[in-house]
Amino acid sequence: MNQTHQTNSKSVISFTLGILSILIPLIGLILGIIGVVFSRKAAKDIAFSNESGSGFATAGLVCSVIGIILQTFNVVALFLFASVTTIG
Repeated sequence: MNQTHQTNSKSVISFTLGILSILIPLIGLILGIIGVVFSRKAAKDIAFSNESGSGFATAGLVCSVIGIILQTFNVVALFLFASVTTIG
């Protein structure tokens, strides 16, 4: 008997948002936060249903956290650069 499991759509969305949070400057911080929320919801949905996509949810969480860290450094660097250029 061949059963096909449907992939959880929230896990795919979290993976996509995680990748975009790394690639898009400044807006990536917001996308990363949304990606973390989607990956947590996807993990809960997958635990209760028979859907696949736990790998996407995990990858989305990792990419979103990396994106949040990178974009936070980006924002801090932007503020430091702006403060240095206005003083001098």
